[in-house]
Amino acid sequence: MLRIGLIGFGRMGAPICANLVKAGHPVAVFDADPDRESAVIECGATWRPSPFEVAANAEAFITVLPGSAEVDAVMSDAVLDALEPGATWIDMSSNTPTAAAVIREHAHARGVDVLEAPMGGGPDDADAGTLRLFVGGDSELLARHRPLLEVIADPNKIVHTGGPGTGYTLKLLVNLLWFGQAVATAEALLLGHRAGIALDVLHDTLAGSAASSEFIRRDLPGLLAGDYLASFGLDHIHDQLAIVTSLARDLHTPHDVADAVRRIHQLALERFGPVDGELLAVALLEEQAGLRLRR
Repeated sequence: MLRIGLIGFGRMGAPICANLVKAGHPVAVFDADPDRESAVIECGATWRPSPFEVAANAEAFITVLPGSAEVDAVMSDAVLDALEPGATWIDMSSNTPTAAAVIREHAHARGVDVLEAPMGGGPDDADAGTLRLFVGGDSELLARHRPLLEVIADPNKIVHTGGPGTGYTLKLLVNLLWFGQAVATAEALLLGHRAGIALDVLHDTLAGSAASSEFIRRDLPGLLAGDYLASFGLDHIHDQLAIVTSLARDLHTPHDVADAVRRIHQLALERFGPVDGELLAVALLEEQAGLRLRR
């Protein structure tokens, strides 16, 4: 059993913590919200009042945070100094390759190993221990920590993406395509419905056609029932899409479609504010059309 330090006890961090405890790992936890202390203790973990105290005894130090700003705020030099040489920092946050690179260099200078393992899936997947992980870093380090990660994720969905930065990048690309599919599907449905095609016919036909996607098969029924997926902040979504377009500019690849997806989410952010809702860009399109996508 590894001594685990966990930073972040939110929608994803709490079920991850519970699974680690069930597997027999001693887990010390810090969260920026002190009101979560009782839930941490009830989960079977130990509450610590600072990231420094979590790091001080951790063999595996796991961050489960919304984005790069939150990771930067936690991963100070003091926290890195508290980690013992040979410990491993595993970042499961929706981080960026550029932001993480600086912290990774500081960690390596102190003898701390680093794996990036951003997640695919939602709170239900975290609860079931069936997350998808996009793991960037040394393959031997991944092999050493695979038993730990298999407590959190489906063993068949732990993908080694390559060297440092590739895990973050692949997760960003998955997000780009998913959010792009969401708004493209919404535009098609609004047009088809306005033209007189019933939503049930649109859904069933698209799901069985060459235009089908995971979004149409799995997530569209929830949208048609009025669920905008309040599991992630619209501001963080826009930040991630902006990072994708910035990365494309830096690497000199086309990104007109990616930038269009980003602009739609920027308009949604301006309309609704930094609230939770992965499909609020669709709500914006519905407002613009004066038509709700409801069965």
